[in-house]
Amino acid sequence: MLGRLAAGLVFGLAFPEWSRPLAPVAEIFLRLLRAIVAPLLFGMLVTALGGAGSLRSVGRLGLRSVVYFEAVTAVALVIGWGVVTLLAPGAGVALRAAETAPAVERPTVASVVVNAFPSSVLDAMARGDVLQIVVFCILFGLAAGAAGEKARPLVQFAGSLAAVSFQFTRFLMYAAPAAIFAAIASSAAENGVGMLAGLGKFVVAAWIAQAAYVAVVLAPALKIAGADWRRFWRAAREPVLVGFGTTSSAAAIPVALEHMEGYGVDRRVLGFVMPVGLSLNPAGSTIHLAMAAFFVAQAGGLELSAGQAAMILLTLKLTSKGVAGIPRANFVILAALFDQFGLPKEGLALLLGVDAAIDPVRTGVNVLGHCVAPVVLQRWDREGRC
Repeated sequence: MLGRLAAGLVFGLAFPEWSRPLAPVAEIFLRLLRAIVAPLLFGMLVTALGGAGSLRSVGRLGLRSVVYFEAVTAVALVIGWGVVTLLAPGAGVALRAAETAPAVERPTVASVVVNAFPSSVLDAMARGDVLQIVVFCILFGLAAGAAGEKARPLVQFAGSLAAVSFQFTRFLMYAAPAAIFAAIASSAAENGVGMLAGLGKFVVAAWIAQAAYVAVVLAPALKIAGADWRRFWRAAREPVLVGFGTTSSAAAIPVALEHMEGYGVDRRVLGFVMPVGLSLNPAGSTIHLAMAAFFVAQAGGLELSAGQAAMILLTLKLTSKGVAGIPRANFVILAALFDQFGLPKEGLALLLGVDAAIDPVRTGVNVLGHCVAPVVLQRWDREGRC
C-alpha cells in the first residue's frame, strides 16, 4: 500500500488531467468507511462496557486512559511549540490580508462540554459526531452492565453488530489500495508542487515535529509496555496508511480496531480506549495547533513572553477537546485563539494554503497514537491488578 502512495503522487503530478476525475473513487471509499463507524462504535463499546461486569474496573481503566491522554497531548503541545521556536519557520514571512476567510465560530469550554452530549443519538450518528456517539455509547454500555442478566440479549446483539461491522470493513479493505491511489493522485493534481511554495519551511517543520513525537513519545511508550515494535507496526501499518491517505482519523478507526485486536489487545481495553482516544488523544492535531499558533506569531513579528506562550498552550489544551465533529476544527480553535491573544487573523489563510501538505502526516500520527494507546493501557491495567 505504501507503493500506492508514491505511485499516486507521481501519477497526479505527471498526469493532472487524468488524476482529477479520480477524486470520486476516494470519496466513495471514505463515505463507506465513515458509514460503518457509528455501528462499530456502538457494538464495541456496548459489548465492552455491558460485559465488563465491574463498573469499578471500567472506572479504573477510564481514569488511567484520561491520565495517559492528558500526558501525551501535553507533550505533543510542547513539541509543536519547541520545533517552531527552534526552526523559526515564520521568520521573514510577510502576512497579507486574506481575500476570503473561513467561517469560524468561537468555541468555549462550556459549549464543548454541552455539545459532547447528544439530544438525539440518531442525529449524532447521521452527522457523524464521534464524540456524541462515544458519550452515548459509554453511558448506554454502563447502563447495560448495571442491568445485569436482563441486558444480556442486548449485549449479545451489540457483539454481533461489531462482528458484522468488522466483516464489512474487511470487504472495504479490498478497495483500499485503489482508493488511496486515487486520493493521493487527485490531491497532487489539484494542488501541484505549488502547495509547498512560500510555506515550505513550515511544512518541513511540521513533518519534523510529527516524527519527533513518534520518536520521543510513542516509541518509548511501546518499549515500556514491552511491545515488539516490528510486530506492532505490521498490525498498525494499514490503519496508519488509511489515515494518511484519507486524512480522516475516524475513517481509520474501524481498521485499527480490527488490526489491534488481531495484535492481541483485549477487547475490553480496546473497545473503551480507542474510541475515547479518538476525541481525547488527537496528538498529531494537537502538535499542529501549537505549531500553527506560534508560526503565525512569528510571521506577524510578535514577540511572545514565556507567560503568553504558556497561556497559549494552556488555552489550546482546554479548547481542543471534543471538537472532532466541527468542520475545520483546527481553524475554529485557532480563530478563537487569535482573537484572544491578538495574533493576526489573516494567518488563517496562510495555514489553509498548506494544510493539504500537512494533513496526511498529522492524521497518520493521530491514528498511530490511537493504536499505541490501548497497548500501553492494557499493560498498565494488568500491572495495576497484580
